[in-house]
Amino acid sequence: MSIERIVRIVAGFFILLSLTLAHIGGQADLSHMSWLWFTAFVGLNLFQSGFTNLCPLVGILKKLGFKEGGTCCN
Repeated sequence: MSIERIVRIVAGFFILLSLTLAHIGGQADLSHMSWLWFTAFVGLNLFQSGFTNLCPLVGILKKLGFKEGGTCCN
């Protein structure tokens, strides 16, 4: 597993953990629709992309003509 994939997994995990702790602590109400669900989506996407190496944004950017190259952890 590459460093980039581990970074995605850890980042997604910490986003989801912070949302969970805020919800448990009563600081974030996830029982109603809010922008926090968008944050949860981003966290889940990061987490799953670390394991599956599938990222919807990568596909979108490739279709828009951006070139793939390098990693975020060089």
